[in-house]
Amino acid sequence: MLFALRDALCWLKVSGMSSEIRVNRRVLLQAGAASAAAVAIGAGGAYAARTSTVSTPEGPTTAGEWGLPFLHGVASGDPLPDRVVLWTRVTPSRDALPGSGLGEDVELEWQIDTSEDFDNPRTGTVVAIASADHTVHVDPTGLSPDTEYFYRFIVQGGEHAGATSPVGRTLTAPAEDAELDQLNLAIASCANWESGFFSAYGDMAQRARNREIDYVVFLGDYIYEYPTGEYAGKSGVARMHHPEWEITTLEDYRQRYGRYRTDLNLQAAHGACPWIVVWDDHEVANNNWRDGAENHTDGRVEGEWAQRREAAMQAYFEWLPVRAESLSEERRIYRRFTFGTLAQLTVMDLRTYRDEETTGAQFDDPDRTMLGSEQFDWLAEQLKTSNARWDVLGNSVMISPMRFATIAGNDKANEAIGYIRERSTGIAVNSDQWDGYTAERDRLLTVLDEQGSNALFLTGDIHSEWANSISATYGEIGCEMVTTSISAPNVDEILTSAFGTYHPEDNSTSLLVEKVIRDNNPWVNHIDFDAHGYGVASIHHDFVDMLYYRVSDVEDPEATVALGEQRQWRIGEGFV
Repeated sequence: MLFALRDALCWLKVSGMSSEIRVNRRVLLQAGAASAAAVAIGAGGAYAARTSTVSTPEGPTTAGEWGLPFLHGVASGDPLPDRVVLWTRVTPSRDALPGSGLGEDVELEWQIDTSEDFDNPRTGTVVAIASADHTVHVDPTGLSPDTEYFYRFIVQGGEHAGATSPVGRTLTAPAEDAELDQLNLAIASCANWESGFFSAYGDMAQRARNREIDYVVFLGDYIYEYPTGEYAGKSGVARMHHPEWEITTLEDYRQRYGRYRTDLNLQAAHGACPWIVVWDDHEVANNNWRDGAENHTDGRVEGEWAQRREAAMQAYFEWLPVRAESLSEERRIYRRFTFGTLAQLTVMDLRTYRDEETTGAQFDDPDRTMLGSEQFDWLAEQLKTSNARWDVLGNSVMISPMRFATIAGNDKANEAIGYIRERSTGIAVNSDQWDGYTAERDRLLTVLDEQGSNALFLTGDIHSEWANSISATYGEIGCEMVTTSISAPNVDEILTSAFGTYHPEDNSTSLLVEKVIRDNNPWVNHIDFDAHGYGVASIHHDFVDMLYYRVSDVEDPEATVALGEQRQWRIGEGFV
C-alpha cells in the first residue's frame, strides 16, 4: 500500500504507457539480469540472538551460482515448535518459466537436518507440477523446538537428475512454555522493483546468518502491480520489472513473482531464516477492499474483480512460504504464532474483508469494518486467551491516528504534507489506514486494554519510519513500530520528482514536515521521511528496542546498510 504518496503519483506515469497495450505475451524472464549485485553487507549495532551449537555458513549462498532447475532459490516460513514450511520452485527447462504453464512434472527429494553437511537428514518426496507453477511446499513435522535446521531439495529424475538446490537455513519456534530472554523480529514491507534495489534484504540475510535476526515478519506489498514506469524512483526506472504491463491475470502475477525472486538479495533473505508474511494491497491492486480496488475497473482491460483477486491470491500462496491451511477456498491468511511465554504474534488480514474507503463523515460508523466480523472475533479470542508477556500484532497499515496542519508561507512543505495525507476532512486523516475505521479501532484497543496487554503493533505500508505510543481508555497500553519501505518511493523521492531538485537525506522540507507532525501528534516519538530499509524489533521481558536499518542509496545496487536510529519502549514507562 502506498498511503498518501501513491495517490499523488499521477505525474510519475509515463506518457503513452498503458495497461491496455500488451505488446508481448511471451515469458521473458532473464534469470541473470535480475540483480548484478551480490549481497550487500552493512555495518550497524548488533543484538546476539539465541545461542546454538550448530555451525552456520559464513555467508549466504550466492544465487548466481545456481542455474537450472533452481533459479529462484529456497525459502522457509510459518515456524511452529515442531515444524516449518519449506519452499522452492523448479524450472525444468528454459521455456518452463513462471506463468508459462509449460514443463514436465519434477519429483524432488527434500532433506532437513541440524547439520549443514546433512549427515543424518530427515527426507521425503514432493512433486513440482505446472498447475502450481512448479512451486512446492513441504511441511515436515516432528522437529525439535527452538532449533536451527538446514534444508535442500534434490531432483530425482529426468534431465536434471541429481541437481541440488541452494542450502537454506531455518529455525523452529520455541516451545509454548519456553522462557525466552529475547526475540528478534525483522520487520519489512513495500519492495518496489522499479524504484530501487533490494540491498536491505541482503543486509537482513547477513544478520540472520549471524543470529541477530530470528524471523522475518513481512507486512505487505511484496510486489507491485503497476505497469513499467508508473511507479518509479527519483531518477526514473532503476530496473524494469516483468511483465511490463499492469498485472491482472494468474499468468501475470506468476511472472511478476518470478522476476522478484531472481533478485539475489531477496533469495538470500529467504534462505537465511523463516518468514511470516501477510499481504497488503499491491499483491492484488492499489487500495483494494472486499469488492474492488482503487486501481481496478471491471471490464475488458482489467477483467472482473473476483477473478483478478483469486488469481493474485493463488500466485501469492504459490510463491510465498505459507502453510497449506492458507490454501483453502477461504484463502485465510490471518493466523497466530507463539514464541514461548515472551510473545504471541497475531498476523491480521486488513484487506480481504474490509469495507470500501469513505469520507470523514462515515469514519466513526460502528458498522464499518477493516477486519470483518469473523476475523475480529477470532482476533479477540486470541488476545483474551494469550498468556504471553507481549501481544504482538502484525499490522499492514498504521493504527495510530494522524493529524495535520498547514505551514504558513511554505508551499513546498504543504505540498509534501498533501502527499502524506489522502484526504483533508477538517481533521486530516488517512482513510485507507485505521483512521478510516475508527470505531473498530476503538473496539480492538479496548480488547487489549481490558486484557491488560502489553501491545506491540508492527507496521509497514507508509514508506517512512515511525515510533508511536498506543493509548486506550485507561492509559498507554503499548507502542507501534513502523518500518519504512525496502525500496518504494518515500517523501524525499516524491519531492525530488515533483520539484525537479534532488534532496539529500534529511532534507529541510522533510525535517520541517516531520516537526509539524510531531507537534500535532504528541504520541509520535520518532518519524523519518527520507530513509529506506527495514527494522528489527528486539523484544525483551520489560522492553522492546526498535532498530531502524537504513540503505545508503536505494538506487545503488552496491549500497551499504547501517543502523540509523533506535527507539526503546518500556512497560510502565513508555518511550525512554
